[in-house]
Amino acid sequence: MTEPDLRARPGGAREGRDGGQLPGRRRGFLGMGRQSPTGPQGPVGRQQRAHPRGTGIIAALKRLWIPLLIAAVVAVGGMTVARLHGIFGSEKRESYADTRIKDTKPFNPKHIRYEIFGPPGTTADISYFDVDGNPVHVNGQPVPWSFDISTTLPSILGNVVAQGNGDMLGCRIVVDGVVKAERVSHELNAFTYCMLTAT
Repeated sequence: MTEPDLRARPGGAREGRDGGQLPGRRRGFLGMGRQSPTGPQGPVGRQQRAHPRGTGIIAALKRLWIPLLIAAVVAVGGMTVARLHGIFGSEKRESYADTRIKDTKPFNPKHIRYEIFGPPGTTADISYFDVDGNPVHVNGQPVPWSFDISTTLPSILGNVVAQGNGDMLGCRIVVDGVVKAERVSHELNAFTYCMLTAT
């Protein structure tokens, strides 16, 4: 087998150069070379892809800056309130409030007396409020009748109502020896009431 003589074909090297396709070149119509479109578009494509990423971050910050600002203000406000609580010692308010309640409690109890009076032999149906403000009703009580209340409350509602079987009946509310309310009724089966709004 004989080796081909490259020297006998002087255009061989030229054909090798012309016949082989150069990198980055493509054979076109009438053998004219044309540059591949993939070469110069590499860095340009990267720049075009990087640009939308930056605009996406800016758009996200535009949407989130108000919630971030609100969260920062709330955090700073909470820290300020906590610091002020520590400075002014408001955590001791409960013990101070208990002391004030104990100091304002009255030492002298109030004495309240309900009285129903009328002619001898008269009986009456009587209703009144007790020391806790609960209504109490008693029937057929002979007069004179009285009921005493002792309380340390700063104020109390006093009320007594009576209806007798005679033509005269009276009521009276006395607080610490002082008459605060009194009423007398003259009629058949006399009805009377006395009320004390505050003591």
